[in-house]
Amino acid sequence: MIGEIDEVNGKSLVFEPAAKPVPADERARLLVDPGFGRVFTDHMAIIEYDDQKGWHDARITARQSFEMDPASPVLHYAQEIFEGMKAYRRPKGGAALFRPDANARRFVQSAIRLAMPPLPEEMFLESIRELVRADREWIPDTEDGSLYLRPFMIASGSFLGMRSSTQFIYAVIASSVGSYFKDAPSLSLWVTRDYVRAVRGGTGEAKCGGNYAGSLIAQAEAIRNGCDQVVFLDAIEHKWVEELGGMNVFFVFDDGSMQTPPLDGTILHGVTRDSLLRLARDMGLTVREELYSVDQWKADAESGRLTESFACGTAAVVTPIGSVKGVDGGFTIGGQSSGPLTMRLRSALVDIQRGDAPDPYGWTEII
Repeated sequence: MIGEIDEVNGKSLVFEPAAKPVPADERARLLVDPGFGRVFTDHMAIIEYDDQKGWHDARITARQSFEMDPASPVLHYAQEIFEGMKAYRRPKGGAALFRPDANARRFVQSAIRLAMPPLPEEMFLESIRELVRADREWIPDTEDGSLYLRPFMIASGSFLGMRSSTQFIYAVIASSVGSYFKDAPSLSLWVTRDYVRAVRGGTGEAKCGGNYAGSLIAQAEAIRNGCDQVVFLDAIEHKWVEELGGMNVFFVFDDGSMQTPPLDGTILHGVTRDSLLRLARDMGLTVREELYSVDQWKADAESGRLTESFACGTAAVVTPIGSVKGVDGGFTIGGQSSGPLTMRLRSALVDIQRGDAPDPYGWTEII
């Protein structure tokens, strides 16, 4: 029984248990092969905001639909942000979050960029913790299973006009998930020349839905060309590799060094990206955050200087890249197999996340 928790910034998060939770046997059936983003838990977190009351009515309640006015500004002006994070089942029972403080900080920065009221970081963290406590039985007990958490904030209210809303809804939903790329030993990528993801001064650093909506046409282009994911180049010179549709990208060279595009205002500050940089440097690897052109990527792959590439993110974790193609041809990387450094980094990260290795960084939080 969870009940009411301590006040956070003067607001209480109250637990309202679902009246009709999914029966245990049905939940077990769903967790055998949940896929990604299809199976949802019994509860959700909700906190409301308006200019008069501030943040209020914080609660963990049954997962349910929103009732929205047709003039809600999120429907017309896309004033919304979100996060992606996971809870993992621990070897000796219970669950753990991975670097939730980093997600809380990024959520604040995204809110500021989208002219939304920043949710206090401790309120964000408590909403995540309490939802995991309520629905921890939904974490799959499988090698690649986890509970994917989706905090988000939307502009509510009822008006048409170009201004920030004065009313918002913050919520967190949870989904039992397995591997994001279930049957893909390595990714195939399509370099789009017609579309860009972000420009400096835009919203590339914020985690908002508009960034992803704008990438969907390029992702469809990738799929039409037989590829798993799209690669975006910079918006000015159309030559520098930036990131994939929803993941950061790394390059590994024959001297054992690594490189990834710099955070220059157009690339999302990935939590997984930052974690891998720390792990690699602590392994004694040389890591550069520098521009890397798509032409150099091709030349280095063909010469053998580039031995591995991989994509990373909360959903996909660390996934090898096997081939890249575009309108001007393509190339393969390292024989299209999983490279040893890629898998070494992946294992180091996943072992900390799942509690199979010590956590010298204090990244995990036991729930």
